[in-house]
Amino acid sequence: MTLISIVTSCLNEADNVVELHQRIKAQFDAGGPAADFEFEHIYVDNGSTDATVAQVKALAAADPRVKLIVNARNFGHVRSPLHGMYQASGQAVICMASDLQDPPELIAQFVARWRAGELIVLGVKPHSRETWAMAALRRAYYRALRRMADVPVIANFTGFGLYDRSVVTMIRELGDPYPYFRGLIAELGIRYATIEFEQPARVRGITKNNFYTLYDLAMLGLTSHSKLPLRLATLAGFTLSAASLLVSLGYLVAKLLFWQYFTVGTAPIIIGLFFFGAVQLFFIGIVGEYVGAIHTQVSRRPLVIEKERVNLPPGPALPRHSGGAEP
Repeated sequence: MTLISIVTSCLNEADNVVELHQRIKAQFDAGGPAADFEFEHIYVDNGSTDATVAQVKALAAADPRVKLIVNARNFGHVRSPLHGMYQASGQAVICMASDLQDPPELIAQFVARWRAGELIVLGVKPHSRETWAMAALRRAYYRALRRMADVPVIANFTGFGLYDRSVVTMIRELGDPYPYFRGLIAELGIRYATIEFEQPARVRGITKNNFYTLYDLAMLGLTSHSKLPLRLATLAGFTLSAASLLVSLGYLVAKLLFWQYFTVGTAPIIIGLFFFGAVQLFFIGIVGEYVGAIHTQVSRRPLVIEKERVNLPPGPALPRHSGGAEP
């Protein structure tokens, strides 16, 4: 039977991992909509401090189709799922979150579209049960990114979807250690299908997305698929330099013509100083984001360091003490 890999990254999701597996299992067991496919369910634990690992190990002991990778620490919300995707052995890989906000019941539709010939099937969430402020901010970000990006970025897509083995191989060969999937899929140029769903509210546990992770994803999308901010920085530099020169010439002429009673004062100087300082710091920050993205690309560090594997072939792990005497 054709094997399909389900990859879920988890961080302190002890309240959700058991129900998640039960709902995924129901899709493939006898009578399920995907019963004519075999599956493996790979959990990638990203440094949980609760009972998540123990819960998954209990599942793996009862069902060999459940597999576990325990990371040595939290390697982030991008690298950990990507590593899990690379460890999957199925002819298709379905990536989803472990907080039950990516409905496992969509697996049947993903598989049906894949069987019909689609290499990529994405779950997009035009509607989500979140606060109106977060929804408005998300819409504004995607609208701005679509206008600035070099490729048509996929809005309301978080990585939840099915990827054919050939697509996984292509992504791996690109060698991007920190990809922005919303733009990467469009960058590949492969036709993809989308399935819309309403993202349910989290029932148990707390979200692991905070201001930093959301900001990180926003900047990742900007620096990965657009050079417009750098061009704006250059253009603003030329414009402000020209404006400064004109203002300086104007003050010089005014002082020469009306030197007896024309006083510049300190207010314009202070205002100009702070204004130009703020503009410089802003664009230095933009340049810094691009430099940071380049640093991530050239560092060539492993996606994750594994601490433990369950029901999987041996893989890279933490170095262990050889037992020899110290020199």
